[in-house]
Amino acid sequence: MSEEMRRDESVFLMGEEVAEYNGAYKASKGMLAEFGAKRIIDTPIAELGFTGIGVGAAMNGLRPIVEFMTWNFAILAADQIINCAAKMLQMSGGQYGAPIVFRGPNGQAGQLAATHSQAFENMYAHIPGLKVITPSNPYDAKGLLKAAIRDNDPVVFMESEKMYGDKGMIPEGEYILPIGVADVKREGSDVTLVTFGKIIKTAFAAAEELEKEGISMEIIDLRTIRPLDIDTIIKSIKKTNRLIILEESFPVASISTEIAYRVQRNAFDYLDAPIRRLTQSDTPFAFAPTLIEEALPQVEDVVRTAKEILYLVK
Repeated sequence: MSEEMRRDESVFLMGEEVAEYNGAYKASKGMLAEFGAKRIIDTPIAELGFTGIGVGAAMNGLRPIVEFMTWNFAILAADQIINCAAKMLQMSGGQYGAPIVFRGPNGQAGQLAATHSQAFENMYAHIPGLKVITPSNPYDAKGLLKAAIRDNDPVVFMESEKMYGDKGMIPEGEYILPIGVADVKREGSDVTLVTFGKIIKTAFAAAEELEKEGISMEIIDLRTIRPLDIDTIIKSIKKTNRLIILEESFPVASISTEIAYRVQRNAFDYLDAPIRRLTQSDTPFAFAPTLIEEALPQVEDVVRTAKEILYLVK
């Protein structure tokens, strides 16, 4: 964010506790001191109101970054995101765009219970006019966030509270990743696993367990949910002939549902086994750690599913 604000004076950040407190998760640490209160703006606890201000600013030539303390709170701002930002270019006949980034943590983050633990990728990916991004590591996050800030469309950028403490190498200076391009994070030959966000760590752990038994799993990180890079997925399936989709969202009308449809529509003849989905259980998220573990796909679930579609176990 700081690099883009130094590069472009039209970029500014607004949200709850982003300024004086250095961000609820310290994502904006030091930015108030560098850029001042006109560009790092603390807002009231009124998501609908400050999101509307951000959309109006974007329509008038600025490039706002709107931070939500959690995407669970952004439900209150959905009217501005879905009915205004996403539709403005079409409704104005191209006269007004909305180059704006909505960002903040998404999905479960431990013992935060049902109303603070939901994943919303599918909700926003459902809306024409929005782009939806979910990075899984620091390296990709930098390139994708810079691309999102420069994009002329409204971008929903979904992070993870549990990943703010993750460390990894990132490129210095100018580095931009194209929006809408998935990445093969691990080459494999027996099973393709498609995932995104922090649950990719479960996929990597499962791949290591499977490798001990001579099973090779290819892992694709979507990075961008909308637009969806189906070509990279199909290319992998032509090699492995099997597909698992792993996500931490609810199962009904999820991203994995859309991927499964597109694969069977465009690559059915390459499949040697039914597509399998691993999602959060179809229940509100619990508070108890035992129930949290039960609700989410675990390493052993991925390992078992891979063996099942390889017909190694029943």
